[in-house]
Amino acid sequence: MLYLLLAIMCSSLIAIIFKYSETNDMNRYAVTTSNYFAAFLVSLIMSVKNDLFKPIMGILNNNFTKEIKSVVLNNNGLFSETSSFIWAIIAGIIAGVFFFLSFIYYQKSVREDGVGLAGAFAKLGTLVPMSLSIILWNELPTFIQWIGILLSIISILLVNISFNKEILKSIRLTLILLFVFGGMAEFSNKIFQKYAIVNYKSLFLFFVFLTAFFISLYFTIKRKSKVTKKDIYVGLLVGIPNLFSSFFLIMALEYMKTSVVFPIFSAGTIVILGLSSLLIFKEKLKTKEIVSMMMTILALILINI
Repeated sequence: MLYLLLAIMCSSLIAIIFKYSETNDMNRYAVTTSNYFAAFLVSLIMSVKNDLFKPIMGILNNNFTKEIKSVVLNNNGLFSETSSFIWAIIAGIIAGVFFFLSFIYYQKSVREDGVGLAGAFAKLGTLVPMSLSIILWNELPTFIQWIGILLSIISILLVNISFNKEILKSIRLTLILLFVFGGMAEFSNKIFQKYAIVNYKSLFLFFVFLTAFFISLYFTIKRKSKVTKKDIYVGLLVGIPNLFSSFFLIMALEYMKTSVVFPIFSAGTIVILGLSSLLIFKEKLKTKEIVSMMMTILALILINI
């Protein structure tokens, strides 16, 4: 549970820093690019320190394709060290693309559909890894945990969506793609953790953020917007919690069911952001936000019974 709480704290810190950057009209792509740079640099240092590049010498003589059949298709154990290295590269690059696409569609959804709907669909993307883990690996929660999960999902909807007759008409392709890409970005953490040696998580995250960095850098250059030192500094600052949010999430998945981790990860972030809005940004909480926070706390209790 400690790893999940740390992941929630890091995720919340990302949102708080991004809120600061948005309210100060900073270059969004420049902030994102420097954020990915900091994340992949720190994960590279961690990988080198733990000697995780050592298996590269045995790649040519490795039976990765045979291990795919045994580990992935037959769900038999974990990859060897060299295969875990290869899996970290493959899964990391794919995840990096999903990470960036979810960011792009989040920005697009905020612009087209408003913060409320965009926030709800981004957080409800946790239903993707939750559902896939149940289907693929039969990671079924207990009855009490189901109640906690349901409460956490309701709390996400409650705090983000204004329920009216026009709500269904507001759901567009952009929101659906945000839901899918965001969910797949989160699911990629599970895909790595499920099959690879968990010690290679920093190497996996290195390839995730390296991929996202190059894509983000391309769009930053293409837009030709002014980049300030403040954009870069804020991006570097947010890169650290961005890295450790995924780092601790992978560790939480090692000890807890996916169907439990992801709903609480999202709902828990709502609680922290609600408190930070009240204490840091001096914003008054609405009744539905207070109710949502109480439901999330109750959900946390039920899931840990």
